[in-house]
Amino acid sequence: MGKSEGALAGVRVVDLTDERGIYGAKLLADLGADVVRPEPLDGDPLRERGPHLKEGNEGHTSLWHAFFASNRRFFALDPATQEGRQLLARLIGRAEIVLTSPGSFAVDEADLPTVLEQRPELVVVDTSSFGADGPWADYLAPDLVAGALGGSVATTGDVDTPPLKCFGELNFMVSGAYTAIAALSALYCQREQGIGQRVDVSVHECLVSCLEHILMWYWYAHTRPGRTEKALARRGSLHWSNAYEIMQAKGGSIMITPTPKVGAQIAWLEEVGAEGDIRDPSYREPENVAQFMPRLMELLADWAATRDVEELFLEAQERHAPFGWVLPIERVADNPQLAARQWWASYRVGDESFQGPGMPYHFSRTPWSMGAYHGPGEDTDAVLADINWGAKR
Repeated sequence: MGKSEGALAGVRVVDLTDERGIYGAKLLADLGADVVRPEPLDGDPLRERGPHLKEGNEGHTSLWHAFFASNRRFFALDPATQEGRQLLARLIGRAEIVLTSPGSFAVDEADLPTVLEQRPELVVVDTSSFGADGPWADYLAPDLVAGALGGSVATTGDVDTPPLKCFGELNFMVSGAYTAIAALSALYCQREQGIGQRVDVSVHECLVSCLEHILMWYWYAHTRPGRTEKALARRGSLHWSNAYEIMQAKGGSIMITPTPKVGAQIAWLEEVGAEGDIRDPSYREPENVAQFMPRLMELLADWAATRDVEELFLEAQERHAPFGWVLPIERVADNPQLAARQWWASYRVGDESFQGPGMPYHFSRTPWSMGAYHGPGEDTDAVLADINWGAKR
């Protein structure tokens, strides 16, 4: 990506994150920021993360790293040496934003508390498992543990099955998104008021903030007829309103909800003679209101069982009904909607390329593009030239 392009063109970022914050660095880089990621002389340890384009990680072929470290410049240094620490200090001295995660490469050597005293305009965003203070501040949590403690795992699976491991590392993508939001918010403040900020992003708190239907039940379930417990029982795909459910159709499963236009959904059932007794006036009586949605969902399940899953999904799309066709992960790439939205981008690793997710937005004046993906330390000379280090290494 040419650094004259992109909404964040000209913004300089140093990326000292690990899995907990690296997606935030990706979002800034993909928006056009000049993001430099220092790495050890023998390469970023995250280059070893699978899956790989080639078996045995021959030649640093991590698809994981190619995606999460996209549009980055890689700068090799040894922070154990005086020269390495000087290089790091010079690099940070030119940055507007520094992204960190506790324990990541070169974070301790960067001595950011001292840097912030010298440069109060600097923005530092630190993404940790449980925040900078508190009884769990020094604990670590991989993605699955973070999801379990944060509550996102508890919402998966059915009431009579164990919780499920979500595909990939979705919990860390949530914290990464919050990392980028925090960086942009602090940068805006810096541009407006001239003051930087130190922002602490807790993976744990990020996940809790996303548990919309869990929190809604806790806060507002007293308005729901039939409520017996403060905590919402695990119910897989079901929303706390009981108006979302995975149903079996011919040839596959489909998520069906009559919301947001319940009347339109009932009218659709009436068109095909599947409305049953849902128009019975008794459902509007106070003592029977709680029975309305369960009955409607029963009728929808009976109706879905008679329909071909693909035909039902496509008809729902035409009617603007938010049904979701449940597909195995290997078939998601074939979704025509993703192709229509130009979702896929070409990532190049060495001499080979693969298709991966692009960006979930389209800007008319600052279009997104995928830059070259480089090997360990491959951009070191260019970065040295940028920080006026001359011929010294």
